[in-house]
Amino acid sequence: MCGIIGIVANKPVNQMLYDGLLVLQHRGQDAAGIVTSDNGRFYMRKNNGYVKDVFHTRHMRNLVGNAGIGHVRYPTAGSSSNAESQPLYVNSPYGIVLGHNGNLTNADRLKEDIFKQDLRHINTNSDSEVLLNVLAHSIEQATQKNVLTSGIIFDAVTTVFKRCQGAYAVVSMVANFGLVAFRDSHGIRPLVIGINETQDGPEYMVASESVALDVLGFKLLRDVEPGEAIFIDLDGNFYSKKCVPAALKSSCIFEYVYLARPDSMIDGVSVYQTRLNMGETLAKKIKKEWGDIKIDVVIPIPDTSRPCAQQVAKNLKVDFREGFIKNRYVGRTFIMPGQALRKKSVRQKLNPIKFEFKDKNVLLIDDSIVRGTTSREIVQMARDAGARKVFFASAAPPVKFANVYGIDMPTLNELIAHGRNENEISDEIGADGLIYQCLEDLKSNISIENSSLKEFDCSCFDGKYVTGDIDKAYLNKIELRRSENTINENQSNPSAQLDFSPTEEVGQEHA
Repeated sequence: MCGIIGIVANKPVNQMLYDGLLVLQHRGQDAAGIVTSDNGRFYMRKNNGYVKDVFHTRHMRNLVGNAGIGHVRYPTAGSSSNAESQPLYVNSPYGIVLGHNGNLTNADRLKEDIFKQDLRHINTNSDSEVLLNVLAHSIEQATQKNVLTSGIIFDAVTTVFKRCQGAYAVVSMVANFGLVAFRDSHGIRPLVIGINETQDGPEYMVASESVALDVLGFKLLRDVEPGEAIFIDLDGNFYSKKCVPAALKSSCIFEYVYLARPDSMIDGVSVYQTRLNMGETLAKKIKKEWGDIKIDVVIPIPDTSRPCAQQVAKNLKVDFREGFIKNRYVGRTFIMPGQALRKKSVRQKLNPIKFEFKDKNVLLIDDSIVRGTTSREIVQMARDAGARKVFFASAAPPVKFANVYGIDMPTLNELIAHGRNENEISDEIGADGLIYQCLEDLKSNISIENSSLKEFDCSCFDGKYVTGDIDKAYLNKIELRRSENTINENQSNPSAQLDFSPTEEVGQEHA
């Protein structure tokens, strides 16, 4: 999971890109980067850290130009090397920069093909660098007489679709030409288009979530369709083309559960409304299976589960209370590298309001349970605050399988639901009872808002991989990689990769 943004405007875009990345910060807290384009030159600033820490006044002043792209990174392979912060850059052909959200499932094979056939070198472990080089080579092959056209761009992206498997939402710029964006044929990762009508002509924006459009005053036009590419030249002319026939649209269901902001729209559906719907169906299941259990109060684990918890409380006709106060200066624990860091951060992140727990039967509701580390700590905090009994409900089904499409689920033996039933999981987290959302109910919570959404990527819940190219050997390979990363993630060894990424202002002339 990462956040991407791209803008072609009639005025400088540096501040707009910065503001857009701020509201996409929840999608990645490991690194941030911006590239702008002006008179055929790229100007880049990127580094590890939060958006507010990466960009200072001196950096913003040097990010000149009326077009640019930005990226916030969440490392999906356990690496947080500065060399892999995005946007990434290649100088040939023309000069191309790219930001990517997702994961290529055939990156290893592509990396070998790129070296042997395309004669290109990949210097990091990032699949995004692989994707960038596939795009660059495809543009080079499609270009005739060194004159670029929108048709050539679409031909090149068509080749990318044919070569690249997995999940990807991409925003890219070709120096002195324009902005390119596209979304994989299953539409797994989100990408939206916005417009701002001005006296000087329309300005266009693409972003991972519609909330970025909202804060910048852009109107949501629509989602980028699966298998579609869009191109916006530097004069603000908009082009689009369906480059490959779309497969069955299968948006990532975890976006609605946890990843996206509640004020975003994904594929025409309000994320907030789906979370209210989750509360409706979860309450029905609680009534059915726990009808004899007395619950005094429903308390959400802030913030993602709050809409769901409100609806559960309403349907159970019990009090809804804010029992935990969140320190908003601690990052999202699910995407923090390092088990020890995650565990430590739970107590730093949440503090209980003790009188809301004292002598009560409490129902805690969270959006999901992944490792169980956070859940275990929270249940104990509720007991320490004086709760008589602590019940736990998850707005999502049990997370049992690896996600290979850009969400760095931990190794299988770290997933608390893998190989355990609900009673065993309840014992593991120390709860007096545990209940999960049904997967079919979760799907219906979304499809009821948009009947055209029939299927979803639910692989972390059901182990079914929509791209059809994932076998046991692939899963074993990523399991081994993640196990190695888990062993090494708390070590402070410097990266062995050469770091060519600029951490200060750099102007790159196109070839």
